[in-house]
Amino acid sequence: MGDILAHESELLGLVKEYLDFAEFEDTLKTFSKECKTKGKALPKTAGSSLRDSKSSIIQKDLIAAFDNGAQKVFFDLWEEHIPSSIRDGDSFAQRLEFYLHIHFAIYLLKRSVRRPDKEELDERISYFKTYLESKGAALSQTTEFLPFYALPFVPNPMVHPSFKELFQDSWSPELKLKLEKFLDLIFKASNTPKLLMLYKENGQSHKEMLQQLHQQLLEAERRSMTYLKRYNKIQADYHNLIGVTAELVDSLEATVSGKMITPEYLQSVCIRLFSNQMRQSLAHSVDFTRPGTASTMLRASLAPMKLKDVPLLPSLDYEKLKRDLIVGSDRLKAFLLQALRWRLTTSHPGEQRETVLQAYISNDLLDCQGHSQSSVLQLLHGRSHVVRQYMARLINAIASLAEGRLYLAQSTKVLQMLEERLKEEDKDVVTRENVLGALQKFSLRRPLQTAMIQDGLIFWLIDILKEPDCLSDYTLEYSVALLMNLCLRSAGKNMCASVAGLVLKVLSDLLGHENHEIQPYVNGALYSILSIPSIREEARAMGMEDILRCFMKEGNAEMIRQIEFIIKQLNSEEFPDGVLESDDDEDEDDEEDHDTMEADLDKDELIQPQLGELSGEKLLTTEYLGIMTNTGKTRRKGPAGVQWGGDEPLRRPVTPSGHRNGYPVLEDHPVSPQTSRHARNGCLQSPPKAHLPVCKGGEPGASEPCVSTSCNNTGSTWGHFWAADF
Repeated sequence: MGDILAHESELLGLVKEYLDFAEFEDTLKTFSKECKTKGKALPKTAGSSLRDSKSSIIQKDLIAAFDNGAQKVFFDLWEEHIPSSIRDGDSFAQRLEFYLHIHFAIYLLKRSVRRPDKEELDERISYFKTYLESKGAALSQTTEFLPFYALPFVPNPMVHPSFKELFQDSWSPELKLKLEKFLDLIFKASNTPKLLMLYKENGQSHKEMLQQLHQQLLEAERRSMTYLKRYNKIQADYHNLIGVTAELVDSLEATVSGKMITPEYLQSVCIRLFSNQMRQSLAHSVDFTRPGTASTMLRASLAPMKLKDVPLLPSLDYEKLKRDLIVGSDRLKAFLLQALRWRLTTSHPGEQRETVLQAYISNDLLDCQGHSQSSVLQLLHGRSHVVRQYMARLINAIASLAEGRLYLAQSTKVLQMLEERLKEEDKDVVTRENVLGALQKFSLRRPLQTAMIQDGLIFWLIDILKEPDCLSDYTLEYSVALLMNLCLRSAGKNMCASVAGLVLKVLSDLLGHENHEIQPYVNGALYSILSIPSIREEARAMGMEDILRCFMKEGNAEMIRQIEFIIKQLNSEEFPDGVLESDDDEDEDDEEDHDTMEADLDKDELIQPQLGELSGEKLLTTEYLGIMTNTGKTRRKGPAGVQWGGDEPLRRPVTPSGHRNGYPVLEDHPVSPQTSRHARNGCLQSPPKAHLPVCKGGEPGASEPCVSTSCNNTGSTWGHFWAADF
């Protein structure tokens, strides 16, 4: 009680100050009256009216400078009275300041009735360029502001399509309104009561701690992915090295005659190529004097080491499974969909995974081969968001495999339902991600490409890509990759031609997005649609070449080469010959050497089993054990290497799966020396884990090849596409 009395006056003053600040006038009168009645002294808060008067004058001066175009006066007041912590740390303040600089840079162009004074205009543009190169450089990676970095270099921005909105009558008043609201908040915040400051400081410390821990978690995950990619790169280099060395050893053995090269010397060279753990055993157990021994051992090191045979998973009662998926409770449906997905995603690549998938297909798990109204597919439109999400995840997992795509493509209703779910789903981000991922993988098949183009999916993609910063990385990457795949078709290009200006603006904005994984797909889409004369004409009219050259100033060597190639396409005068890419041939085989199962398929699970509740494989094998429903099937093999038909780059649809996950080499796909030679010749630069499998590559009259990439970085991916030109 004594402590309270000692600080009572100060505490009462804090309460009074806050009530005054929040404009609780009646409450403040009652509070002051009661304090007086009880003999409690209230401290006086002098000087508030004086501060308010000074703040009002500063606000009026700033607004007057804005209206009069007084650039220097405005920014002198801005830097003097707006705290640097807000100017440099608040995202809204940074965005507002950027637009204010644009306002003063184009002020003469908007207000002058006659031709503006060139010297004064150049001075304003120079001031804006200085800002862009210094403080404004922090926003250079933000899609919203990227086009404005070309503003100082455009001769007549008033007629340039990218800057059309700046010269509309409503632009300056709207900016002024934002400025006034910002100043009101800032100067009101300068009089923030101490009680509110104490509350914020206490809560902020906890918030900062949580943010710090979250950042550490993200950094750990990022390092983990980096180390995984490094491991895969080293493993790939090892396989390539051994393959090349085996060929060299073959050559050496062929030249052995007499004492030119002794077996002992050959033995010492070969042993040095093996790991330290193998040296001793090889040195004592292998007879290197026998012809062919060295190259045989080297090639043997390429074969995967099987520690033990991988058993097949138990068979299931699919009739009972499908029945419970249709009539069971929503919680049971969710657990079953989760377990079926896990069975596929966690199975061992090779025979085990193929057997799981073939069991799903032969038992028509998703009712793709039937015509029943009540099918498992209807879960995609179920009332439970968990069931909808888990159904989308399962379809995406099946679509990750070539045989799975072939199964799903048997029914047109699968594509229709996915497109409906994609356009309707606006709350559950993960559901939309998985639906989009499945559709993107569908786009590897030409008939499905055709259907998606006809359904107007290109327009939907362009619409959501207008605001890429609102999208998750997965949604952004798969949206852009899907758009590129659809733009490779003549029908897709013609669809883009109907909204050429919008498509070009969206793609040019995406060029500078901070997510560099999308660059090869953006560049691919741009290059592809620029083969249409009307789109080239629109691009030239909007100054696309100037925009592209702006990116060249800050891009790396790889990016510069890519943009140069796009500019070359932009300035070409070629017309489509009418037979590009066998566009009318819908007969296609989706053959791929490797299938990639993304880690994202199992992220952020929504449901967890309660005590005594079964889930996963235990649920399947306990409640749904069947008799011999597993049916094996020989996996189709595509060609060993990639054959690029013709000189046109970017003719092959791709999927970003491999970009997002650095998976190791699959054990059932050892790397061949032919693959190494392709890599050295520039046809295929990705490591062995990232084969680019082909469907019908290079055959006369064959349908367009379909490729699924698994590359470590965007630079190497683009290198694959443009290999013919470099």
